[in-house]
Amino acid sequence: MRTRFVNLRIPAGGNEVQRAEIVVSDGRFDEILPAGSETAAGGEQWINLRDALVLPGVIDGHVHFDDPGFTHREDFASGTAAAAAGGVTCVVDMPCTSLPPITEPEALANKVRAIQTKAYVDFMLWGGVSGNDMAHDDWRDNLEELAGAGVAAVKVYCLSGMESFKALGYDQIREVMETAGELGVPVGIHAEDPVVVRELTKEIRDRGADEPADYASSRPTLAEVAAVRELIECCRETGARSHIVHLSSGAALDLITAARREGLPITAETCPHFLQFTLDDLLRQGSLLKTAPVVKSIEDRERLWRGLAEREIEFITTDHAPAQWPEEKNTGSIWTDYGGVPGVETLLPYLYSEGVSAGRITLEQLVKLTATHPARFFGVDDRKGALREGHDADFVVLDEDVRWTVQGTELHNLNRYTPLEGYELTGRVRATYVRGQTVFERKPDGRELFAPAGCGKWIQRGHS
Repeated sequence: MRTRFVNLRIPAGGNEVQRAEIVVSDGRFDEILPAGSETAAGGEQWINLRDALVLPGVIDGHVHFDDPGFTHREDFASGTAAAAAGGVTCVVDMPCTSLPPITEPEALANKVRAIQTKAYVDFMLWGGVSGNDMAHDDWRDNLEELAGAGVAAVKVYCLSGMESFKALGYDQIREVMETAGELGVPVGIHAEDPVVVRELTKEIRDRGADEPADYASSRPTLAEVAAVRELIECCRETGARSHIVHLSSGAALDLITAARREGLPITAETCPHFLQFTLDDLLRQGSLLKTAPVVKSIEDRERLWRGLAEREIEFITTDHAPAQWPEEKNTGSIWTDYGGVPGVETLLPYLYSEGVSAGRITLEQLVKLTATHPARFFGVDDRKGALREGHDADFVVLDEDVRWTVQGTELHNLNRYTPLEGYELTGRVRATYVRGQTVFERKPDGRELFAPAGCGKWIQRGHS
């Protein structure tokens, strides 16, 4: 059946919108038409969106849904339900917070079996190479098989706190880049210099310091800058598509921008918590806002916003990584409290409210940062990331003038807390569609409806 969505508006460049109609057939956009183009086509279902703003579905390219292995923090059902409620139509799940980690084809197959019946939205999967893997000669064969199976990208760490997914040295990262470059798969890197962080952490902990400010002092801007500088050299030497995940500092962004002007294939993403919070907020909220990297200064925050507006940052992700709440955020020490925050459900409302409504970015830039550019980076821009005929009919219906207050208990991830608790945002998701199917809807009376779990599909890089 063809479904015609009428009485809606879509982005038309800058902050402009145009009235339109959308026709969906067999899960894809069949036609994107000016308003008033409706015909008397037989068998059409009509849906009136009541003058809502319709945007391409968001692609969150960096989530930790912890399934299988750490499902006391998040699982794929709760994580993708939260995504659906936030207008996210495709998530890209990281390889390191699963057991076993996704560093070999058997682990990838195990992961897909564990999650595919739980997904409310479409998903892609990062593969990875860890220090554990590089102790064995078959890591290149494993990476080649993962690439052939359609992993979205390859994740490595300069600094890791996970025994099951250890960090790599810069020479090892260079080897991974060389191999991934030959396979045509980008490499995403957690960029904090291990020497800087370990030396500072030892010095601070040896004197018994145990406050949020002490944790922040152990992971300064210097650590990110030092790592990014080394990784730019790795990119220059290998020519591999390189990507800095969860960028937190203006100084590191300056280096990446200079490298891109040089023509190097290196990009970066940032996250809402770096766009909203600073060290003062970490001192106030404590472990609730503990992340790695840590939030930085007001100047860093404003530099990142400017980087979004000036196209220096490729896209925005959440690094959604909740703890078991409240236990893992209240262990008695900032050093052992879990590091990570939830965010997949608030990504789009936050960016619309504090970006578009606040005049920091345009509606057009919002679409590029949340849909167009991540689809291109993960190699699925032939079917995802745009309101375009022939693409998957993934879209979100946004009531852009609705003001609402964020409350963790009303979110849908497994552990319902958020550093945005009590913040008022402008713009709320009314409905989310994946391949033309309603996966989430918020009714006028406040009721929330979800499609059955398992309606999301595994989307593979290089596979149509």
